[in-house]
Parts: sequence; structure tokens; C-alpha cells
Amino acid sequence: MANPYFRFKQFTIHHDRCAMKVTTDSCFLGAWAAEEIKNEELKIKNVLDIGTGTGLLSLMIAQKNDVKIDAVEIDREASQQAKENVEASPWKERIHIFNEDIRSFQPAKKYDCIISNPPFYENELTSETQTKNIAHHSEQLTIAEVLRIIKAHLKEDGIFFLMYPFKRNKEIEQLLTGNELYALDSAILSQSVRHSPFRAVIKGTSRKEISTSTESMSIWDEHQQYTKSFVDVLKDYYLYL
Repeated sequence: MANPYFRFKQFTIHHDRCAMKVTTDSCFLGAWAAEEIKNEELKIKNVLDIGTGTGLLSLMIAQKNDVKIDAVEIDREASQQAKENVEASPWKERIHIFNEDIRSFQPAKKYDCIISNPPFYENELTSETQTKNIAHHSEQLTIAEVLRIIKAHLKEDGIFFLMYPFKRNKEIEQLLTGNELYALDSAILSQSVRHSPFRAVIKGTSRKEISTSTESMSIWDEHQQYTKSFVDVLKDYYLYL
């Protein structure tokens, strides 16, 4: 039986009631985004987390940044577990969980930063488990919809973070352009030095920028140990790094 929780250095994520469990790639997204937010020249004060699930990304960002976070989750059980994870953390006063459909979410403000680990597997086989369909599939929310929502709720000088399957890279580039959103930096993630890329993570903006940067990173080296570059990203979070 899978462990019902994942313990980090400063907080614990319980995920037994969530369709989407803590994964290595989602941890990478949270850690990478948290550091990028910390290093932003423009002060980030408020963040929107689309499809928060367990609350993982919000907690990883809150650990490194003094920001207010609105975390939206459509699934009732997942949103309740996210609330419990947040309540048990040192940052419960700064993270607010909303059990709502992001498509009908109407905040009174726009956000300095938006982050999302959105549905991946559109137009592919669906699970018999409805909660997994909600977490994974396009019947509930597509990446195209996520980008439109980001465009609607992001401040003009704001930034956003998005993770998606690398195989959809060209498609996502076109969707970004169609929504007048632009990638600033990206990280291409491989399972190991022997594997092809499987995830892309981007930091973007609604401002048309000319300069962009891309880094490629593997999680495991040839000896099945975490690579130094991966350790550098996750060392403030993982217990044994």
C-alpha cells in the first residue's frame, strides 16, 4: 500500500484522499517556481494556484516567499485534504483553499503570479475512477482553458508557471501564442540521463519578451542517484538531501 503522506523538511502532505498524489515532477515544479518567485525583481505579493490538489505547490511556494495564496480545487475531498495540509503547516494564515471550479471562480483582484499543474492526458483513455478523470482529463479542464484563465486573472506585469508533457511542446507553444502569453524561461525534465524528456516547465508572462532561456535536467544519474542539478533544486524540501 502506498504511503498516505509525504514528509518534507518543513511540512507534510497527506494525499490518501486525493486522486493526484505527490510526484517527483510536481515537487520539481513547486521548488523551481518558488525559487524563481524569490528571485523576481518585481515583488510578488499574491499567487493563484489553479487545481491545487493536495496543496503541494502552494506550500512549497509559501516556504520560500512571503505571499498570499488563493488555491482553487474543484474536487471536494481533495480540497478538504489540502485545507488540512495547510492548517498543519507554518503558513496557514497565508494560504486560502477554495472548493470551486476555476472556470467560475471570480476573485476581486488580479494576481502577480499564477501556477498550475493542469490536466495532462486530453483525448486519451479515461480511468474508471471519476476523481482521476477530473484530475487528468479534458472533460473537466483542458490546458487551453487553463491558459485562457491565466490570461484573464494575471496582472499585466505578472508571471505564471505551467507544467505539461514534453510531447505536447509544439502544441503548447501555439496555445501560448494564441493567448498572447510568452515563455521567459523553461526547464526540460527527463527521468534519467538515459531517458528522453517527459516534462516541460515554463515561466511565462503576458509581456512579449525577446530573451528566453532553457535548461535541461535529469532526475536520476547513471547510478540511480539524484543528479546534482536536481538536488540543487529540491535540497530545501526533500528530507534526505
